[in-house]
Amino acid sequence: MTDGGLETDLIYLRGFDLPEFASFPLLDSDEGRAVLADYFRAYVDIAVRAEAPVLLETPTWRANPDHAARLGYDAAALDRINRESVAFLYEVAAARADELVGAEVGGMVGPRGDGYASAGPVDPESAAEYHRPQLASFAAAGAGRATVLTLTEVGEGIGVSRAAADVGLDVGIGFTVETDGRLPDGTTLAEAIEAVDAVARPNYFLVNCAHPSHVLRGMRDGAWKDRIGGLRVNASTMSHAELDAAETLDGGDPAQLAADQRPLVEAFANLEVLGGCCGTDARHVAAMWGV
Repeated sequence: MTDGGLETDLIYLRGFDLPEFASFPLLDSDEGRAVLADYFRAYVDIAVRAEAPVLLETPTWRANPDHAARLGYDAAALDRINRESVAFLYEVAAARADELVGAEVGGMVGPRGDGYASAGPVDPESAAEYHRPQLASFAAAGAGRATVLTLTEVGEGIGVSRAAADVGLDVGIGFTVETDGRLPDGTTLAEAIEAVDAVARPNYFLVNCAHPSHVLRGMRDGAWKDRIGGLRVNASTMSHAELDAAETLDGGDPAQLAADQRPLVEAFANLEVLGGCCGTDARHVAAMWGV
């Protein structure tokens, strides 16, 4: 079990302003750490009740050079914050270690670009060079794995896979899809997974930041489905463009989201990570796990 939509929770439910949609700067204040600890403790509690292992993933989706530079973080500061994020979550998990059936901390990676729109093909080697420092920080801090979410293009997935292998980290490659079930550049999930696997086989793939109904529209039979190991869906049925323009949170209905997601859970036989994305919170994840 993993968490829900961290950034939308912080913005819409807790009233935080997150420039660059970045939550990692909260680690640099006592107030921010307290809020993050409260957020993640809710998911530890769900894992205890569900008797499921918990994967706590660092609040570092935007802790990469391009976005962090606009927030005043240089390479040294990024290395520090990425390492500290891992240690922080190990502390959260340790507080209830005797009640958990298992706990792991994963390092969260985000796309270099927008995450909702493709800016064109990405060179895999450039992507590997770009993301390698963050992955190295996670590895040095003792993260159990890394996850990259909301990728819109195959080349960046290849690059992250190669960079994770370079630093010795297991990795899940997460693609997002539009309302038609295809990546923003029109590639199908099957095509994207097969293209990455052909040259840089990661440990598994994820689908995130889309409503279950959107993912289902792109479903096709094939061995690619066995490579899906993670699912983090949105609460809203809105498109990425509509979500980007929205001024209020569309949290949907937790019980309905769990029901809508069930066909995907049944379709992906090797699913091992289940949580939420934009618009979801602890209520949605609890409903997914039946607690």
